Amino acid sequence: MQDRLKELQTEAINLIDAATDLKALNDVRVAYLGKKGPITEVLRGMGKLSEEERPKMGALVNEVREVIASKIAGKQNELEAAVINAKLASEQIDVTLPGRPVRTGNHHPLTRIIEEIEDLFIGMGYSVAEGPEVEKDYYNFEALNLPKGHPARDMQDSFYISEEILLRTHTSPVQARTMENNQGKGPIKIICPGKVYRRDNDDATHSHQFMQIEGLVIGENIRMSDLKGTLEVFVKKMFGEDRKIRLRPSFFPFTEPSVELDISCKICGGNGCNVCKGTGWIEILGAGMVHPNVLEMAGYDSKKYSGFAFGMGPERIAMLKYGVDDIRHFYTNDVRFLKQFSVHE
Repeated sequence: MQDRLKELQTEAINLIDAATDLKALNDVRVAYLGKKGPITEVLRGMGKLSEEERPKMGALVNEVREVIASKIAGKQNELEAAVINAKLASEQIDVTLPGRPVRTGNHHPLTRIIEEIEDLFIGMGYSVAEGPEVEKDYYNFEALNLPKGHPARDMQDSFYISEEILLRTHTSPVQARTMENNQGKGPIKIICPGKVYRRDNDDATHSHQFMQIEGLVIGENIRMSDLKGTLEVFVKKMFGEDRKIRLRPSFFPFTEPSVELDISCKICGGNGCNVCKGTGWIEILGAGMVHPNVLEMAGYDSKKYSGFAFGMGPERIAMLKYGVDDIRHFYTNDVRFLKQFSVHE
């Protein structure tokens, strides 16, 4: 029986040394130290030995088990270390490689234009005013000299939520609310940027949702020359000192007189091309002197106070400034388009 134990120890040690992975090593452990292994069978046969031989044989069995278990533990540590080293080698990072640039986001071109316009007018003493996009019919139309049934309402095909609530068609309601809040007192000097909504078919130059920036100045002795000078400063700052402006008569229910502002075409220098349709001029916004009726409805004495207002579309400004030929580019989130306005590349 002693010889058998020595043979089992030698066999196990040879198999342990030959094991190349943890699975093979575990198979040796189960085969020799498990409940059904040959060493356990030796223990079961100890009942046939004399009382003097049993203690000696028990000590020998325990010695063989400890030798095999110790050998397995040592081999296991060796194999686990080899696995870790192999993994580290396969996942090795070459710290000498150049770093990969991290691309960060940047302002949308419309956001950039709006902030540029805001900074320009803030520098001229204006403040930025905001109002709700879901608006009352009163502020969107009636307070702006557009009573119910007025034919000019058809110029702004609207999204109505109820008979008296709609998605605002322009940011002029912010002007009406501001004048009402001031309770007939001046001065007022604000710009109103924000989203507006109209029932329109989307194409290269139209959208059912777009941005608008309107301006309003109310005070004593405000004249058309003040409006012209303000718009001229705006145009030269946005498009260059060489750009000229032209005011043409127009009609808006909330201003009288009303004008359209044209700027000289940058492409042809005013000589005429396909961009300006041969006229040498490009329209960019509408403006005019605040209608006396609008002042009176807001609580102002139209004999004492006067003012001017103007409204522009940031999309149109951006299209002219950046040479964009389709308004839909601003809303389709095409990364190839937006990357052209990145300040990081």
